[in-house]
Amino acid sequence: MARILLDGYNLGLAKGTGVATYARNLAKEVGALQHEVSVLYGKRFGDGGDPLVREVAFFDTMEKKPGKLAEALRVGKQALAGPLGHSPREIPLTGRVIARTFSASLPQASRFYNGSDLFRASAASFALWGNLSTVRLADRHDLAHWTYPLPVRLPDCPNIYTLHDLVPLRLPYTTLDNKKRYYNLLKKIVGKADHIVTVSECSRRDIIDLLGVSEDRVTNTFQSVYLPAEMRRSDEAQLAAEVEGATGAGYKEYFLFWGSIEPKKNIDRMIEAYLASNLQTPLVIVGAQAWKAEDQLRLLKNESVRRNKHIIQLTYAPLAMLVSLIRGAKAALFPSLYEGFGLPVLEAMTLGTPVICADTASLPEVAGDAALLVDPYDPRAIAQALRRMDADEGLRADLSRRGLEQAQKFSPAAYQTRLDELYRKFV
Repeated sequence: MARILLDGYNLGLAKGTGVATYARNLAKEVGALQHEVSVLYGKRFGDGGDPLVREVAFFDTMEKKPGKLAEALRVGKQALAGPLGHSPREIPLTGRVIARTFSASLPQASRFYNGSDLFRASAASFALWGNLSTVRLADRHDLAHWTYPLPVRLPDCPNIYTLHDLVPLRLPYTTLDNKKRYYNLLKKIVGKADHIVTVSECSRRDIIDLLGVSEDRVTNTFQSVYLPAEMRRSDEAQLAAEVEGATGAGYKEYFLFWGSIEPKKNIDRMIEAYLASNLQTPLVIVGAQAWKAEDQLRLLKNESVRRNKHIIQLTYAPLAMLVSLIRGAKAALFPSLYEGFGLPVLEAMTLGTPVICADTASLPEVAGDAALLVDPYDPRAIAQALRRMDADEGLRADLSRRGLEQAQKFSPAAYQTRLDELYRKFV
């Protein structure tokens, strides 16, 4: 058994992301390997001496945002001090706070730590000084695995960093990052890291080619998906009632997209293709609006399109509802321009739902021969795939069967094996 530190950077976000799912699954599988997992958060509350106060404050800030001025002053003060180090305190999760509300978002871990504004302060410090900030914990750890390119490190143990993709460099027009700062941060991380982890061969090749990392310093572990069994037990009648109640569409009578509404997801071409297909099967879009969302949804502002009752939009679905929506879909639609992995494709295949996805970046690695692959830049190709999937029941059954087989290549057991091989090099 080794003591492994993971960051809670994305786990602290109120609505989670694909990277949060990665971190949550990572914690689960590292624990399954019999290692002791610790998680380090950077929530905005003081490191008071009273353990109960720290426990209360940890949950009180799960979804609360502070005033912008107070936050800016606090983070600015920490950044001006330079990367001199942070000393997070342990959060004693004793059960005195009723935290069942957060049971789905908390990772499986033995210990939780928090450093007030740690990640914001370290990012501001890197912008000023160009160095990684040091984190010092009272308890010794055997390995720190940062699940995101964060400008922090834990001394006296190996530090490995997961770089999911290099989208800000490969498709700079799809993100809001400061590209120069992002590139400088990645160069600093790959220079200091003991090892780099990524989630596809496509991303691995990008890291080697764009950042100049030697091949033996980058490992692709892929990902796995964990969907609780209780969310997959409902029978067809119950499932039909759930999806109709949520969307108004019938069981196996709609196409489904889920994910953030932002440029790389290619929502605008997806909507254009769906309208061009002239299908009566509804398109359900589940996702919160992110950056440049208005551009992605501009077609929906058209008066004639607004009268089209076949496009159904949900800004959010809890995990249990989302699982039901995926299971109840005629097919999943994921024509993303670029993905480091493409978790929705694996989620759909795991649940036996046929998939239409892009033929770019990592998606062919995940989908294999178990999906209809399309050129995401060609709305006509997407429309043709939609019509074919809609009309051919035999094709849907075949892709469902193949998808279940393909998903086994990314099972939790396969993921554990890859993680174990990686960690054994360092602990």
